[in-house]
Amino acid sequence: MVLSKTASQSDVSIHSTFASRYVRTSLPRFKIGENSIPKEAAFQIINDELMLDGNPRLNLASFVTTWMEPECDKLIMDSINKNYVDMDEYPVTTELQNRCVNMIARLFNAPLEESEAAVGVGTVGSSEAIMLAGLAFKRRWQNKMKAEGKPYDKPNIVTGANVQVCWEKFARYFEVELKEVKLTEGYYVMDPAKAVDMVDENTICVAAILGSTLNGEFEDVKLLNDLLTEKNSKTGWDTPIHVDAASGGFIAPFIYPELEWDFRLPLVKSINVSGHKYGLVYAGIGWVIWRTKEDLPEELIFHINYLGADQPTFTLNFSKGSSQVIAQYYQLIRLGYEGYRNIMENCTENAMVLKEGLEKSGRFNIVSKDIGVPLVAFSLKDNTQHNEFEISDMLRRFGWIVPAYTMPPDAQHVTVLRVVIREDFSRTLAERLVHDIVKVLHELDELTAKLTSKISVTTCEEKKENDTAVIVKKTELETQREITNAWKKFVKTRKTNGVC
Repeated sequence: MVLSKTASQSDVSIHSTFASRYVRTSLPRFKIGENSIPKEAAFQIINDELMLDGNPRLNLASFVTTWMEPECDKLIMDSINKNYVDMDEYPVTTELQNRCVNMIARLFNAPLEESEAAVGVGTVGSSEAIMLAGLAFKRRWQNKMKAEGKPYDKPNIVTGANVQVCWEKFARYFEVELKEVKLTEGYYVMDPAKAVDMVDENTICVAAILGSTLNGEFEDVKLLNDLLTEKNSKTGWDTPIHVDAASGGFIAPFIYPELEWDFRLPLVKSINVSGHKYGLVYAGIGWVIWRTKEDLPEELIFHINYLGADQPTFTLNFSKGSSQVIAQYYQLIRLGYEGYRNIMENCTENAMVLKEGLEKSGRFNIVSKDIGVPLVAFSLKDNTQHNEFEISDMLRRFGWIVPAYTMPPDAQHVTVLRVVIREDFSRTLAERLVHDIVKVLHELDELTAKLTSKISVTTCEEKKENDTAVIVKKTELETQREITNAWKKFVKTRKTNGVC
């Protein structure tokens, strides 16, 4: 005998997710709902909304890694439920972090003996790493000033105006004056000579950038070290250097090994690097390394034992995932020096393909440098008809996310577009991007021509004075304003938040 039953209203297992009531009504957005919903419906609703996000691999604004090998993806998922701070419960993860610290310290030429342990810690990106390094500099400076009986309430730090916003956060959060070296057109990094001139007795450190966010250029850390050494010898100060190598720390050692920017320079006391950028790990991992134990004041290190054995910790946060630490160790042993060098060389070559394609168009000035982070920053030679923001906006139609931005003071009148070349950006994509940029320019040129033609017809207005027709011609400025307003209206109607 065949048994059967009528499906009840509550038996959702046999209904199509898209036919269920859970996708027919709006879900709460600002207040938790009263009732539960099936896991299938929850997954589908969220997954559908996420489709409106951009494609991470076409997000050319970001330095952050968007692809890893499937084997590493599996390691990440297998360890996603491990809390890194539980060092006694997860001793192997702690050991892997220590191995990473030592590998990176030696990559940066830290003055270590064969079996000597490096001083450093894994962080949630370079922002936390910079906060920790800055706190170490501030505390060392305060201790020195106290010992000399001098005021210690007005510390400052010298940087270029091209620094990432996390430096501004450090200065504001921890009450340190930020003294910025202004930029000039054509020179978009910190001038070492101007930086040293700004150093005074209250300067806790000078921050140099190995890979500017704006154009990828490496600052001259060697020259900064030499000039600062000379000033220290004259004044009796011991102002140190921190190198923000968030972007360039995993590039320079492999393709520019002779470049002196790291612990080979005696005034460089700490270095941060983003594992989630060219360290080739997904977002959420950074590293900060100190030259010696003396450069990290002991009073900043906390010791806890309520998770098991005595555990030293120096971080801003407490709990964090273990998966990114494990992923970093995977990349370091999987790729080795050879693998990292091949990837960085390939990224650099693809950047040159993009650069040469843009130069061939004859429409752009290249703002980035050949030596530096593999990216291409460029601006229009003529932006009187259309500008970089309009190009960025129209590239969205092809799926590309290419940022446009203005330079910091005193070069804020310069606007650039920037394309970051990552491991997963192939030569084919580079060639395709050039093709799409040229296509966008052609469309903008045609649009401007149409708008100009249309408005030129109405540049003369007819007025009647005493029943006599008088032709009043509009000025060139009035005509240009009409073209500009028409163009702005067009762009506004074409803007999209998603990928077309």
